[in-house]
Amino acid sequence: MAKRNNEHISISDALKEFVETNKLEKGLNKVNVAEAWAKLMGNGVNNYTTSIKLERDTLYIQLSSSVLREELTYGTQKIITMLNEELGKEIVKKLVLR
Repeated sequence: MAKRNNEHISISDALKEFVETNKLEKGLNKVNVAEAWAKLMGNGVNNYTTSIKLERDTLYIQLSSSVLREELTYGTQKIITMLNEELGKEIVKKLVLR
């Protein structure tokens, strides 16, 4: 832990340091990615999303509609870009729609 005593540290910096130190970031990324997916894709897609799983840098999305899956397949790169922009860092490198 770098910053102590009289040095001022913001709450967000302290939390970030705590998260990184305690390796919680992966778990938070999973939650953040799921929230970003829900926010960006809207209710239409969310109603058909049955499972969201982040493994390393691959996001697996389970959809209950084959038509929707087919449609989203054409825009996977755009979806990845939008998700990473929403998250503020490059977490998702690959998107697999099932």
